[in-house]
Amino acid sequence: MSKTNYQILIAGFGGQGILFSGKFLVYAGLLQDHEVSWLPSYGPEMRGGTANCNVIISDEPIGSPIIINPTELIVMNAPSFEKFEKNVVPGGKIFLDSSLIPSKVNRTDVEPFYIPATQLAADNGMPKLANMIMVGKFIKETGICTDEIITKTIEKNVPKNKPELAEINRKALELGLHY
Repeated sequence: MSKTNYQILIAGFGGQGILFSGKFLVYAGLLQDHEVSWLPSYGPEMRGGTANCNVIISDEPIGSPIIINPTELIVMNAPSFEKFEKNVVPGGKIFLDSSLIPSKVNRTDVEPFYIPATQLAADNGMPKLANMIMVGKFIKETGICTDEIITKTIEKNVPKNKPELAEINRKALELGLHY
């Protein structure tokens, strides 16, 4: 059995669901009995300002919630891509929202994934769920959790009195899983 040690940096603008994406992944890790850490960081302006979060999911105790060199980068805007691309460890993965980031990964020692998440979200009537499309693609490419864990995580993170949100989040995740 392989060791679990994901050090994920999720970055973009406030209002893109960056922090929720991190919480979703952390909860999925928690349901699998992993050690987890979630550390948000955002400007005082929130919506429209920068937002990112450090997510660690590991089999071993986590010494610090701060990630300097992520194993995976999920990035949803060009300024964040420019800032963090160089920090990803060699052999890491970079997931870019290609709807908002025209640049390509300049490195040959990482694996890039270009997902037009914002466009896919708009085309499918869920303009605020590009983040969950990105999370779906991340799950597909990393194998971080099973479909059963996805379902349980959605159930725990969506208010019981808003079942329609569970359905649309699931649909967004499926778009990413099958992209």
